[in-house]
Parts: sequence; C-alpha cells; structure tokens
Amino acid sequence: MLTAAEIARGMQGAVAFLQRDPAAPSYFDNTAESCLRSFKVMILVAPLYVVIMLMLYANVTTTADSWEIVFVEALRYTVDWLLFPVIFYEIARRQTWLGNYPRYIAALNWVNLPLTIVAMVAVILASILPVAFAILIQLGLYGLLFYWFLAVTRSVLKANWLHALALLLVNWVPSRFLSLIVDRFLGIVPITGA
Repeated sequence: MLTAAEIARGMQGAVAFLQRDPAAPSYFDNTAESCLRSFKVMILVAPLYVVIMLMLYANVTTTADSWEIVFVEALRYTVDWLLFPVIFYEIARRQTWLGNYPRYIAALNWVNLPLTIVAMVAVILASILPVAFAILIQLGLYGLLFYWFLAVTRSVLKANWLHALALLLVNWVPSRFLSLIVDRFLGIVPITGA
C-alpha cells in the first residue's frame, strides 16, 4: 500500500500543477516502479468513487439489478483508469515522449485523488442546489479537469498547446464513449421532477 508520505507528496505534486509550479513534475519520479506504484491511487480513490456513484444513482432509474450495476461500474472504473495509459504509450512512442512516460502517467494518476475529492464535493452541492447551479457546477468541474490535464501535459511533456489539446481529446472522448455504453447497457434514465 502507499505510505502517508507518498500520499502527501503525490497530493502536493498534483496541486502544484494547478499552481503552475515549474517544479511540479519533480514530485514524481520518472521510473517504471514509481509509475506502477501510482496505479495504487486507484485503491485510494475507489471509496470516493463509490460515494459519488451512490449519489448519482440516487437521481436515476435503471433496468439493471444492483449486482449488475456494481459489476459494470467496477469494470468501467478499471477500464477508464487504464485506457489512457495504454493508448498514450503508442502516442508517446511515436512522439519521442517515451522517456517521460512514467512521470506523466504517475502525475495523471495522482491528480485523480484531489480531483475526485473536488468532484465528490461538487456532486454533493449539485444534489442540494437548484438545477441551474448544478449545471454550472458540472461545467466548472469539467473546466477544472481539462485545465489540470493540460497543465500536467504541458509541464511534464513540454508539449505545445495543439499536442496538449489533442491528448486531452484522446483522454476524454473514449472515456465519454465508455460512459455512454455503460449508461445504455444499464438502462439509466434520469429522474425528472414533475
């Protein structure tokens, strides 16, 4: 498991990207071991993800039973977490970014922890505020996600804006597509107020 010191360092590094700290990449070792250890952040984020999912499922109906939902959402969580690192490996190989691959993926993995904490607070606020505010909160959350991703990409890979935006699309589009497939498979329909 990750140590308290590793968690503190990972969180500090993730937040440093938001602050546009040029030293932010140095919080993450550029080794295969460090990269692989960063995937343990999945375990830290999982309980927060469960809370978010419970809140989101409270506002929808579904044709699936509880165990199907648990299985499919666990599968989605795992696939969604691993999809970009696999796709990016081929991109990195072709763009001469392979030397920074471990640091980049580790940084993105660690960003998930504070981002999920913020997402949990946002979902709670969205559930108690009027719909107009909920939409603004959702847009703000997407803005934060996109900014954080671009900050990490530009800082670690030294990528130009065009490359950073292209990688954002490579990350986000398959994730959204996966969400649409899961929602359709589970028969999810939002509950509308009368």
